[in-house]
Amino acid sequence: MAADLESARTNGSVGARRSLPWLLGPAFVAAVAYVDPGNVAANVTAGARYGYLLVWVLVVANTIAVLVQYLSARLGLVTGHSLPQVLGDRMRRGPRLAYWAQAELVAAATDLAEVVGGAIALRLLFGLPLVVGGLIVGAVSLGLLMVQSRRGQRPFEGVVIGLLVVIAVGFLAGLTVAPVDWSSAAGGLVPGFDGPDSVLLAASMLGATVMPHAIYVHSSLVRDRFGGADRAIPMGRLLRATRWDVIGSLGLAGTVNIAMLLLAASALSGVAGTDSIDGAHAAITTALGPVIGTAFAIGLLASGLASTSVGAYAGATIMAGLLHARVPLLVRRIVTLIPALVVLAVGVDPTRALVLSQVLLSLGIPFALIPLVRLNGDRALMGAHAAGRRLLVLAWSAVGLVVALNVALVVLTVRAA
Repeated sequence: MAADLESARTNGSVGARRSLPWLLGPAFVAAVAYVDPGNVAANVTAGARYGYLLVWVLVVANTIAVLVQYLSARLGLVTGHSLPQVLGDRMRRGPRLAYWAQAELVAAATDLAEVVGGAIALRLLFGLPLVVGGLIVGAVSLGLLMVQSRRGQRPFEGVVIGLLVVIAVGFLAGLTVAPVDWSSAAGGLVPGFDGPDSVLLAASMLGATVMPHAIYVHSSLVRDRFGGADRAIPMGRLLRATRWDVIGSLGLAGTVNIAMLLLAASALSGVAGTDSIDGAHAAITTALGPVIGTAFAIGLLASGLASTSVGAYAGATIMAGLLHARVPLLVRRIVTLIPALVVLAVGVDPTRALVLSQVLLSLGIPFALIPLVRLNGDRALMGAHAAGRRLLVLAWSAVGLVVALNVALVVLTVRAA
């Protein structure tokens, strides 16, 4: 009898762990990268300047993001290694170190945007100096990383998903009082522009949506979650669950991004000063009231805290895979926090720092996307789960579009400087 009860408990535990809800989570952590403070600045600016015109850009960007993040996750699932690990094992020392240098630069730019965004939120909420806010964001993000280090993957995912919910509530709250013109919003699904400035903004929204660190980290997240005993779960089931994970998480992130644009289009259209986060917050508070303004700032703070934690996780993944070395979390946190604190300390305009960081991030996208697609199509590496022709055609088309738009973004930004 005792043996039968133990068998039932074991089978029940395995069954629960094989159920779809239990298999979800890694993509929701990676999705935080798509609602970071850089996205907030771009989406609010787009809505305030051009109303509903650029809704289609976010729809296209989110569709590409779903494809890219699925490719990253399937690489981690099938190989049991992160993208940086796979590349690090295939590269000679010189190219490997060069690749690590550009990836590390991308990680620093990522942290810059996220720490600056969190610091701005703390200034809006509590009047704290930006440097003090940056230190607080760095300390809290280290605490979140310690959850993953000491408690494991599932508790870390739970904390980040909780912050993602706060982000969603913070940025969706304004739509409850802002009258959205839904017919105009539907019209924004038709691709179109309104002069060169709208083209530049669309390029920054679409081209900078797919972040290199999100690509690196997703392959690591699924490896860390399913790289142990859960390998008993059939690969086909893991891949199916991953598709739902990616669709659900990026669907939520896309909804939040579109909500930011709709909020700005309905409440901030034509309002001066909304090209900065501080100005947008002031305009939202004036137009919709202090409660909505506070909710916006809380959403921005949650965005900064969650995204900088995931960014540091990605940085650790990059260093471990390409340097073949484990770096303590505190060291890893300090490496990418210092540049952000220096930017805040020297008095650089924080919103401009956010924009420039997005341009720098765009330079790293081809280095992550092109190897990702090539490796997914490598039958020697992926075996029976190598990407088929249809998936590869879609993937290479997305790569071509994103890379072209990022080149355009850099060129247009340099000319405008």
